[in-house]
Amino acid sequence: HGAFAMIGGYIASYITQDQGMSYTLAVFAAIIGAIAIAVPLERFLYRRIYGASELTQVLMTIGITFVIIGVANYIFGPTLKTIPLPDELRQRVDLGFRTMSSNRVFIAFCGAAVAATLWYVIEKTDFGIKLRAAVENEKIAASLGIKTSVIFSISFALATGLAAFGGVIGAELLPIEPYYALTYMVMLLVVVCVGGAGSIVGALAACLILGTVDTVGRYLLPSYGAFFFYFAVIVIVLMFPNGLFGRKVNQ
Repeated sequence: HGAFAMIGGYIASYITQDQGMSYTLAVFAAIIGAIAIAVPLERFLYRRIYGASELTQVLMTIGITFVIIGVANYIFGPTLKTIPLPDELRQRVDLGFRTMSSNRVFIAFCGAAVAATLWYVIEKTDFGIKLRAAVENEKIAASLGIKTSVIFSISFALATGLAAFGGVIGAELLPIEPYYALTYMVMLLVVVCVGGAGSIVGALAACLILGTVDTVGRYLLPSYGAFFFYFAVIVIVLMFPNGLFGRKVNQ
């Protein structure tokens, strides 16, 4: 996800900075570009490790991440990339209790909208039912007529497109730089572990809780750095071994 967020950021930066096109066009180009790269990767690489051990999947995906970092830096250059914001996102918004940049309000709105949409798709639609069935037991799902390969391909494309979308709109908070994917890899993994694998609500809750703890900790005791963030992770995982909203795995 970090690698495809970086790819989206690079594409958007190229569209806006080098081609002088609009921010909106850059967002769509980043999503489409990331999906175009992801589809063959899923077909010829990731599909080979579906059902493999967790260690194999982790090593494979980290290796692919390093390759993507190398290729992206070779094509776009090993420098910090910026994505100019439109005038509408540079303004200040009065929220009553304080003022905030419209860009941050926009990011918060997009995050909430994406989370709500994903929850609805996964929990309330036929596609979501088929996806959950395929993940739970691919062989039985396939025997029932579900085209699991198609389901996985669509899911992978959707995930990478959303990663690229997040990379673009969040570039002001998480700058696009040569090692973006590695810089935030641990954070992405931690959010999944704390929230609970397979839970959209859990991932959202983990983001809000850990983000709040990290921000308050850095504000009150800046010399401690990310101590409070990782301390909160340890406490939550000890209290909820399967994550906040993760399901208990039967051994």
